[in-house]
Formats: sequence, C-alpha cells, structure tokens
Amino acid sequence: MGLTAVNKVPMRSSAVLLIQVSLILLGLAACQPLSEQPEHIGLVYCSQGSPSSLNPQLSTSATVAEASSFQLYNRLLSISDDGIEILPELAERWEVNEDATVYTFYLRSGVQFHHNEHFTPSRNFNAQDVVFSFERIINNDHPYHTIGGSDYTFFNSVGFPLLIKSVKALSHDQVQFELFAPDTTFLINLATDFSVILSAEYASILQQQDLMEIIDHHPIGTGPFRFYQYKTDRYLKFKHHDDYWQGPVPLGDLVYDITPNSTMRLAKLLTGECDVMAAPLASDLNLLRSKPQLKMQYRTGFNLGYWAFNTERPPLNDVRVRHALAMAVDREPIMEAVYYGTASLATGLLPPASWAYDSEHEGIPYAPQQARNLLAEAGYPNGFELDIWVMPIQRAYNPNPRKMALLLQENLRSIGVKAHLISHEWSVFRSRLANGEHDSVLLGWAADNADPDNFFRPLLSCQAKYAGTNRAQWCDTYYDQLIDLARQSPDREERLSLYWMAQKHLNEQVPLLPIAHGMRMQAMRAHVRNLQVKSFGGIDFSKVTLE
Repeated sequence: MGLTAVNKVPMRSSAVLLIQVSLILLGLAACQPLSEQPEHIGLVYCSQGSPSSLNPQLSTSATVAEASSFQLYNRLLSISDDGIEILPELAERWEVNEDATVYTFYLRSGVQFHHNEHFTPSRNFNAQDVVFSFERIINNDHPYHTIGGSDYTFFNSVGFPLLIKSVKALSHDQVQFELFAPDTTFLINLATDFSVILSAEYASILQQQDLMEIIDHHPIGTGPFRFYQYKTDRYLKFKHHDDYWQGPVPLGDLVYDITPNSTMRLAKLLTGECDVMAAPLASDLNLLRSKPQLKMQYRTGFNLGYWAFNTERPPLNDVRVRHALAMAVDREPIMEAVYYGTASLATGLLPPASWAYDSEHEGIPYAPQQARNLLAEAGYPNGFELDIWVMPIQRAYNPNPRKMALLLQENLRSIGVKAHLISHEWSVFRSRLANGEHDSVLLGWAADNADPDNFFRPLLSCQAKYAGTNRAQWCDTYYDQLIDLARQSPDREERLSLYWMAQKHLNEQVPLLPIAHGMRMQAMRAHVRNLQVKSFGGIDFSKVTLE
C-alpha cells in the first residue's frame, strides 16, 4: 500500500471555483484582524475545526486526534505504515506470558516531558506515568477519571475496562498489564492515537493546586511539540520540544490555522498563508494539480462512509424496513457525484485493503421494487417519514454529506418514504447522536489500525452502543460472540472465518448500509518535505522540513 494516483476525475467548473477563491482572497484581510492572525513562523497548517480537548484519550473525534496525538504525545507502541506491524515507541521491548494474559513492557530511558507556566518536570518519563495514564481510563474511582467529562469512548467501545485486570509499575522502567483473557488486539490498541501517555507528576501538582481541569487543555506530553496557545475557532500554536527524545525537531513552530470552510482553506493554500491544507475536496483536484507551487498526496483509506439506522426506533426496529431502505439506495451515482472517483464502493464494513476482506461478498443490491414489496409486507404500503441526520463537516469517508443526503432523499422518494434532512453544529451533532436522538444518520469511521476488530467492534458491538460509537443503537449477542471469539483467537484463518460470519449476519440484520471507502488526500505547497499522508490516524509533523 502506498501513494496512489487518481486519474480522470470529473470536476466542477474551474472558472466557478476560481471566482469563489478570488472573492475569498479579497476578503481574507478584512475577515481577520492582523493582530489575531496566526504568525507564519515555521509551518502553518490549515485545519478543519476546533478540537474540544487536547487529550485524544477523551474523544474519538478526528479533530482532537489530528491536533494533539502525534504533536504533543507518544504512546508505548506505534504502528507501521501498513497498520499491521507493532513497533516500539516509549516501550523499547515487551514480553508476554504463555497464556497471553500478562504483558511486561520495558520502558525507554531519558525521555523528557514538556514544561509550561504551571509545571516544570523534576524527572523523566517512567512507569508511574503509564500507570496513571491507563488507571485514569479504566478505574472509575481514580481522581482524574471524571475530569474532562469523557466516558473514554474509544476504550469503552473496544472493551478496555473489561479487558484489563490491572496495570502496575514493577520498577521505574518496567510496567505490567494483566488481562482477564487473551486478546489479539491488545497491543495494536496500545498503539492507536488514543493511547497516549500523560505525566503523573503534572497531574499530582495540578491536584494539589486544585487545577485538575486544565490537564487536558494545557497539556504536558513527551511529543515533538509542546502546547503554546489556543484560541477556539482561530488558531492552535505549538513550540518545538527542545529535548525531544527522538532528536531535534526540524520545524521551529507549528500553527494550526482553524479554517472549517474548504474553499477558504484552498484560498489560503494558494496564497501561501498555509503550507498544508487539510481535506481538499475531490472536486478541487484539477485546480490543485494545475498549480506548480502545490503538490498532492493520496493514500488508500481504512475508513467507511455509512448510513446507520437507529434500530431502537420504529419502524427502523423492523429488519424488513431496514432492508427496504438499504435496497432503495442507488450507490453508483453517489460514487460519481460525491466522491469523484476517489473511493471504492463498500460491500461490507471492511475496505478491500483489509486482510479479512471478502472479495466474493456482494453486499446489499439496489432493488427498489423489492424495497417497495418489503415495506408493504411490513405494513407501510404508502411509506412513512423519517429523519436523516447529516454531518456538518466533510471527511475522507464522506467528502460531501449534504449532496449524499439529497441523493438518498430522492431514492427514498421513489419508494414512498419522505426523508427530512437534519443537521447541527458538530459538537451538538455528536452529543445528540450519542444520546440516540436520531432516526438515521450519514456518518463514517476512520480506522486506527488494520485489524478488522477496529471496524467490527467500535461500530456495532454492544459495548460500542453504550460507549456512544454505535450509531445504529444495535446490540446483538450472536454478533458479539463472533467478534469476541475472533479477538481471542491467535489463528488468523479462524479469525477470518469468524469475521466473514459476522459480516454475513450484518447483511441479514442491516443495522447500517455501507456506502464507500474514501481515499485520504493531502495538499501542500511544494517547499514542504517529509510529510506523508497516513492511512491511519492523524497527521505527524515531527520530521517535516521546509525547503
């Protein structure tokens, strides 16, 4: 898997786009007082949104992970570019007992934490920091467990509190995790964006000063950059970490210029106000390619754009209705009008690049007449009304949610179903979704690693329902048994068979309709070097240089 070229992508009119960009360029200075513009020192990254926290333990939001995980922190382990191999990071090596239930990690020495106005470290990273970082997550009685108002969504969705029996320091450079049962995903989950290591000493000092709430907003980590300043909806500034354990950081400073509007991000990239642009639209690729001062990167994405049905709400609690809605959707026009050729059609949860992908699995067909028959059989010969919640931001797995929703709306009209499109500001959207207030929702999932469990469990397990990442509100004991057996088995062929059985069951129950696996794209100015678009997780500026 590597960088991939995209050819023959139909585009919107370049003339129209250039007019839009030109108008924005004229207004850039007027929109933002010069004194509040991010200083162009080091590198400026045009990001999509304001992070709700600077601790990725607390949120599965890509905005939070992108802003913090690789810039501010390290993890015990890291993942290879293909998402499969486990690599050492803060842990230099590890040992596992015969039962695969006890993991002993030998920690790297000489790793220094950041400092800020509240804290100057008196010691280097050690085992106590690992214990604090994970006890905070799994121990409900931990003094920091409720700080930040999080339910540790990722960790609960993959069952960490039910998996980890204990975590303890054996010495300053050894830490041991004991599990209740074997788990083939344990190590790779320790390497995700969310499993960052915090400073136990910083936490203790903040507790003594009654300042515990700031731990996630004025963060201390061991990463290549340290936090400097944050103004919501404007910018996020970092200084390079002078004593970074992997060696000098090439960049001086790093600024996130928070620019939710994609056309505005493009305008800033074209004028040089930004060096790198997040999430360029597929419809803008021709313009981006035509500029010699810019360059594009593409990579196969381990993600899924989907339409989820709230299975606790009638009539969506009837599997016949869910089948009918899924079969009413013609996804081919969606691939053309929304993705412009930068995605593959989804037949199930897993993308074609996954080792557990079933190439013979065809997914749910487009069959509007059969959909109408099923609705009549379910007692809705004249259809019904439902809401489709539409996320207000674009992602690789859905670069134009509004357009997709309009196409779905037209498909549903043909079978007598009247769809109302609903949207909210992103933070409100996410919190209300977690409360199950929706009928259905257009959303997606970006995997943190290449293990199939990272799709099956966070998206549709019973644990994920209670954690708030299961947007179908679907809890099925047979499905959970299959993915639990797969997670515990060390045999890949056995795991493969179990995941295929799980996908077959999903096709029968239809808690969601898989739509597409989008390509991850990144646009930057030509002078930016050593920045690679990642298949998994956020963005890493630690090795970037400017020519």
